[in-house]
Parts: sequence; structure tokens; C-alpha cells
Amino acid sequence: MQSLKIKLISIGYTEDEIGNQVPVETVTEVWAEEIGVRQSEFYNAAVTGLKPEKTFIIWANEYSGQTKIEADGVKYKLIRAYNNPSKSEMMELVCEKVSADG
Repeated sequence: MQSLKIKLISIGYTEDEIGNQVPVETVTEVWAEEIGVRQSEFYNAAVTGLKPEKTFIIWANEYSGQTKIEADGVKYKLIRAYNNPSKSEMMELVCEKVSADG
């Protein structure tokens, strides 16, 4: 396991001066443990076309529905957030690397 600082990113919207919806990112920095993606998680996600690459473990009270994560300058989208009942104070975030086109 590797401990590192990650950014949890949520997307909200606001209106510009002519009424267009403009995306606004809200960033929260937290400490996380990086672990590998479980084999079962990898194969289950592959069935639906997803490619999980990283799993981050954070304190559950620091997660509030963010959908993007940045770690070491690399952006990821959240595939699944999992609160393990045996470690209810922790949240696992399974992520897929964001491709250059999206």
C-alpha cells in the first residue's frame, strides 16, 4: 500500500452572464491509501466495458459523492464507491483513468 495525497473532485454548475450552464469543479484534498484493483473487480467491470486501474481507500467521512479523482497529476473517474461493513469508517474508491478524449 502507498499513502498519498489525492484530490476528490465534484462537478457543479453555475450560470454565466447570458444564462449558459458552466461547469464548476470543487476540489477537496485528502490522504488516501492506494491498493491494487481486486481481480474480481477487474473482471466484473470488464464485462460492462469499464477498465478499473486504481483503488483508493479514504476515510468515509471525507467522501461526499465526488465523481472524479486526481492522483499524482493523473485524472480518474469513479467507477464505484464501496463502504466495507467490516471497516465502516473507510471508503474504497475504484477508479478508471480518464482518456485524452474524455
